Amino acid sequence: MDLSLSEPELDLVAICRDFAQREIAVRAAAAWEEARCPTDLLRQMGELGLLGILVPEEWGGIGMSTVGFVAAMEEIGRADQSVAAAWQAHVTIGSLPLCLFGDDAQRERWLRPLAEGRALGAFGLTEPEAGSDARGIRTTAKRRDGGWLINGRKAFISNAGTDMSFGVTLLARVDPLEEEEPRFASFVVEKDTPGFTMGPKLRGIGWRGLDTRELYFDDVWVPHDHLVGDPGMGLSQFLRTLEVGRISIAALSLSLTQAVLDLAIDYARQRVQFGKPISKFQAVQFKLADIATELEAARWLTYRAAYLRDAGRPFRKEAAMAKLKASRVATWAASEAVQIHGGVGYMLETPVARFYCDSKVLEIGEGTNEIQHLVIARTLGC
Repeated sequence: MDLSLSEPELDLVAICRDFAQREIAVRAAAAWEEARCPTDLLRQMGELGLLGILVPEEWGGIGMSTVGFVAAMEEIGRADQSVAAAWQAHVTIGSLPLCLFGDDAQRERWLRPLAEGRALGAFGLTEPEAGSDARGIRTTAKRRDGGWLINGRKAFISNAGTDMSFGVTLLARVDPLEEEEPRFASFVVEKDTPGFTMGPKLRGIGWRGLDTRELYFDDVWVPHDHLVGDPGMGLSQFLRTLEVGRISIAALSLSLTQAVLDLAIDYARQRVQFGKPISKFQAVQFKLADIATELEAARWLTYRAAYLRDAGRPFRKEAAMAKLKASRVATWAASEAVQIHGGVGYMLETPVARFYCDSKVLEIGEGTNEIQHLVIARTLGC
């Protein structure tokens, strides 16, 4: 397997590296304090074609490979995890349901603005009583007057409440709740639809710039053409999309690990104790060596999963393995990097502390690591 980047992929990486360091990194500290989604940066990324990175050119995207997306994510995420998180959510679960399962009219109406960077995408799956147990969804969609009447509540939904958001694509139950075998479908609910409201921006310990809210649907009526894909197949459609989302979280984890490794190396070279830089002490050298080794292992798993998707081969197990490994490495590496920084690393004014706070959610988002264990185990016949 040759994972060398192609010329278009290398060009994309160069563009992302330049933009990330010139526009995103310099604002990362301020963005953390403001705890506001920097939609101006996302719009600029849209102008570069990045918001449609996985969408075919036919629908306004640039049709980049998954490997190219992973490589680009490594550059964006090193600069600011919140911006990168908003971007990956838009690119994967926010756009791909329409791209993969929408009809041409839906793609023209909703996917093209998302791909061209004129709107920000969101997907509503999680609920107060349904997260890892996706079949526990209680939000309902019932046929009414040539359309669907939606009632329910979604929790921890990213990208739906910004000044750039178009609304949300959500998963709802389309059969009575007492059915033993529930059926689900995906629907587009546009911003300002009567009955669609949302709570205030939630405050997490990390990803402070990511706009995450609870969404409420009280007798929200949408026409039949807002149904995405086959009625009753919404859950399986979303799970297919989620496999790509897991690759993107793995890539985001790689970017964080690389960022904290770079910060730890720089600090260790500068920090002098007992008359010499702490980078000369074996205890610190071993930490850095372990981080670098684990990062490389996680990187190979992640690029392998991306390669398989690009090749049109099954990648569900590999995506779960990549997400599991890379997110665990990221949280551990962030902790080790803080330890190397000592007291300085504990202060939120430092980049390493901010990355430390950002790291934990990587083990939760797009399927908890416990769910990744189950996915992998099932592929082993367990």
